[in-house]
Amino acid sequence: MALDTGRVTDFNPTYDSRGGGASAIDTYMPTLDSGPNIGAALRAAREFRGLSLQDVADSTRIRRAYLSAIEEMRLEDLPSRPFTIGYVRAYAKALGLDSEAAVNRFKADDPTPETELREPVGVRKTGDRRLGLGLTAGALVIGAIVAWNLAQRGLSEAAPPAPAVAPAPAAETSTPEGPLALGAPLPAPVESTVPEPYKTPGLEVAAAAGGSADAVIAAKQAEGLNAADPEEPVGLPASFKPDGQVYGAAAGVSTVTLQARESASIIVRGGDGSVYFARQLAKGEAYRAPALKGLVVDVSEPTAFQVFVDGESRGLLPANQTNLSRLIG
Repeated sequence: MALDTGRVTDFNPTYDSRGGGASAIDTYMPTLDSGPNIGAALRAAREFRGLSLQDVADSTRIRRAYLSAIEEMRLEDLPSRPFTIGYVRAYAKALGLDSEAAVNRFKADDPTPETELREPVGVRKTGDRRLGLGLTAGALVIGAIVAWNLAQRGLSEAAPPAPAVAPAPAAETSTPEGPLALGAPLPAPVESTVPEPYKTPGLEVAAAAGGSADAVIAAKQAEGLNAADPEEPVGLPASFKPDGQVYGAAAGVSTVTLQARESASIIVRGGDGSVYFARQLAKGEAYRAPALKGLVVDVSEPTAFQVFVDGESRGLLPANQTNLSRLIG
């Protein structure tokens, strides 16, 4: 039965939260199937709840420009596909919708997967004017050298041949007659590059202990124990201290923890390519990886994340893409 609104031309139904059960207004509530694509569905759901793009950006910590690009399906203005899927999941979750259903609709609207990561949005590739000027200057220099060689060749061909030069007479040498006086012999030259005598490590200690083989072995072991351990990067905490929201697995079942030293993006995928976690972490926030095999972490900046194994620091991430099993070994 059609709803009779009488003479009302602008009817905007809202949800009455005072009722105990489902209201008839549920019929007008936008769903993930609304609109021509997932972007339109998310925008309809956001506007229905009276939220602005800035409200959702503050809730999800996703750039407002990215949220606007998702709503308008401007995929060329978004980061790589894994990051975009993570943003769609977080957007739907912030609106109280099924995040997995939102991701499935996004994949259906954009079925072509993207294999390589694109550069961050906002970076413009422009030609280097200095390169063009350098090429032009190089071409001018080469042309000048060729012209100079041609001019010199023409002058040499036009010039008369040089007269032949008579050979110079041999210099006369005179040897004095009679006995020659010899001076005192010179000292032998001193070698200045003689290396220092080789000293066997631990030999002096072994000699002081009686010269036995056991003493030599003990000296080598003591020397190995006294060797300094490599130092970690300066300024990194030695143990994990939460300084913000901690995502992922519980502390008792997680071995590896990644803590953001600055705002950066992180994606954790399984061996089959499924995404376990994708988010823009703020400084101090952390992610505990579950105890699963084959997990790979993909970050926007490796030096922005410090690695902790069983709560102890293991330095910074070595690369943008890292297998978590390598961090435990």
